[in-house]
Amino acid sequence: MSGKLSALWGAALVGLVLAGGAQAAPAYKAKISRTAYGIPHVEAADYRGIGYGQAYAFTQDNLCLLADKVVTVNGERSKYFGPDGATTIAFAETKNLESDFFFRANLDVAALNTNFDKLSADYRNMVLGYVAGYNRFLRDTPKASLPAACRDAVWLRPITLDDMLRLNEERMIQASGGAWLRQVNAAAPPALKAQAALDAPGLPTEPEQFGLGSNGWAFGRDVTANKSGVLLGNPHFPWETTNRFYQVHLTIPGKLDVMGVTIGGAPGMSIGFNKDVAWTHTVSTDRHFTVFELSLDPADPTAYYVDGERLTMATKAVTVEVKDGPAQTRMAYSSIYGPMVVMPQVGVAWTAKTAYALRDANKNNVRSGDTWLGIARARSVGEIRAGITKTLGIPWVNTIASDRRGDVLYADITATPNVTAELSKTCAPPSGLGALAASARIFVLDGARSACNWQVAAGTPSPGLMPGDAMPAQVRTDYVANSNDSYWLANGRAPMAAFPPIVGPAANVQNLRTRSGLMEIEARLAGTDGLPGKSIDPAAVWEMLYRNRNLAADLAIPDLLKMCAEAPSGTSTAGKDVSLVDACTVLAQWDRRMNVDSRGAHLFVEFWRKADRIAGLWSTPFDAADPVHTPNGLNTTASSRLKTALADAVELLATKNVALDAPWGEVQYAVRGDQKIPVHGGEGTAGVLNAQQSAWVGSGLVPFHGSSYIQVVTFGAKGPVAEAILTYDQSTDLASPHYADQSKLHSTKGRVRLPFSAAEIAADKALKVTTIEE
Repeated sequence: MSGKLSALWGAALVGLVLAGGAQAAPAYKAKISRTAYGIPHVEAADYRGIGYGQAYAFTQDNLCLLADKVVTVNGERSKYFGPDGATTIAFAETKNLESDFFFRANLDVAALNTNFDKLSADYRNMVLGYVAGYNRFLRDTPKASLPAACRDAVWLRPITLDDMLRLNEERMIQASGGAWLRQVNAAAPPALKAQAALDAPGLPTEPEQFGLGSNGWAFGRDVTANKSGVLLGNPHFPWETTNRFYQVHLTIPGKLDVMGVTIGGAPGMSIGFNKDVAWTHTVSTDRHFTVFELSLDPADPTAYYVDGERLTMATKAVTVEVKDGPAQTRMAYSSIYGPMVVMPQVGVAWTAKTAYALRDANKNNVRSGDTWLGIARARSVGEIRAGITKTLGIPWVNTIASDRRGDVLYADITATPNVTAELSKTCAPPSGLGALAASARIFVLDGARSACNWQVAAGTPSPGLMPGDAMPAQVRTDYVANSNDSYWLANGRAPMAAFPPIVGPAANVQNLRTRSGLMEIEARLAGTDGLPGKSIDPAAVWEMLYRNRNLAADLAIPDLLKMCAEAPSGTSTAGKDVSLVDACTVLAQWDRRMNVDSRGAHLFVEFWRKADRIAGLWSTPFDAADPVHTPNGLNTTASSRLKTALADAVELLATKNVALDAPWGEVQYAVRGDQKIPVHGGEGTAGVLNAQQSAWVGSGLVPFHGSSYIQVVTFGAKGPVAEAILTYDQSTDLASPHYADQSKLHSTKGRVRLPFSAAEIAADKALKVTTIEE
């Protein structure tokens, strides 16, 4: 280890001690027991030890992944990797320079530290232990033993508490401020043409388009075979970056005993179970931000009026170091609401008269740490509901949970602006851009009136948030389910009443995964799905998910084949006449599943990617009284456009040199070194529950997000009974034995029975135990 690195580590340790309260250096100790597939079971006597052991284990498997992200949140990517390289922020690819300007301008480390100091001692100690555990691994590991991807990197260094707070903030704002990164960076007064001309594309209109998704099902005692809760957690998250999940088990005897997954670099547990409850999350439809329209002083475009009082925008010169080039500086502008933003293509532009600012409900949200620690220690779904209601620390996901008693919970209780439908209406801005709330679910309010700011409710932990007890939630004893649609149809038999539009729509068309999931659930409860009985057990849940049914195919192919029979050719977008005879034959013979041996699945994938965008696609419109089965039936008046979509699919596969009837597993695969591992599942937009979003790399489709961690949990007399799979493995280090082992297991629809008790852990044949302390 270099002298510079040793000095940095020493400085980090000093900072850690001071952050803990100017006391003598604390002691850290943890026992790490690794079982099959490299899953660490961390045991410690206190929360510092738990964070210490969790970080050490994670860093053993993913050092370079986390170290790279530390560079990102410190705004140093251009310094080390150059300005034109790319990284992933808020689930979207972003140039290094844009990332750096955003984080340097918009992360308030002083405020994050202030809020961190208000959290429980247990969580603060866990974070401090995490810092020490990461640095312990880095200090003790010889350079030659570090992963090749970063062992020689000048940016590899010890971390500090500030790094952890920055990492957390990046996670919190992924569906709010982080999603507006380019729009914030490009905001500048009219005189600064260069900055204002920066790319500021429009936001997606729905969370699914952020590249996010998930399925969460919880079944209660009225429908389960064992009269206890059964939970499916099936988050669809990126397969790369620190949004990857990591399996871990954390135990403090008598205080904490929880297993599941955490987001990379996050202390504690994100999704998991203990002896009494199991929980998961799905991306919610809430908007966690609003835009405020500012009325400017005609003489100064950086001054604005609120209730007639003239205010001046705060300005900040932000400088980014650039590798092999001069540093670059831009001005960042902000108002009392938050940073200025532009999105000219929908009218959100900075002119001499008007400008726009973004207020983010998740800015400086460190409450999430205590929120998830509370969930990990909960004994019932009622305790989970009470905890998330009090803290409002869940940033942008629904919570679905089941417990030992057989109660189940659906809760869309998140950090959401307290903006009622009436406020949206009465506070529509003078420009008329309030209509964006209906077209793009971007809520624009009149910033010239203080009465149009978020309403402050008594008892909320941050002023302006919607109270948790005013948000959608229900505890039931049959089932709840969510696949990224709104709260409205969390139970197919009991739609919920409407909440403010900023929370999400009601009585609206459901996505095909929502419909497919509810079809599967209701068929199981009716006993019409080919499985014995009518109750839910873990085996049935795995079967329901792993059928890999393509609902879009079931809805579209019968009518598509009729069109083929009438005229078996189509004109491609390029104007070429394409025979569809072979394609229609393949689709007729395809089993309409996304299994690795399904032939023709890729042909439908490419067809549906275009067909799904056709206006007026369905002949039977949506009916709110039958939201699971409508809309349906292809609209025959769209036959020429449908045939064009199929012709384009045929042409594309020809250019890829992929046979129309190739097995799906030969087309969609994960790349692990020189291995190509077949991956089952398909696109969620086609109603495939086991969703996988893939992109063409050469002649194959390589997944980049989708089913990531899958857990099915119930409760027995001796504790939780859980099976799970981490689809993309524990480690990102090519040399690790756990770089491809679960990928291979997942390819065969296998899963891991998770050892939870001390006896189960001790009996694991792969057991390896390490004890660390300092």
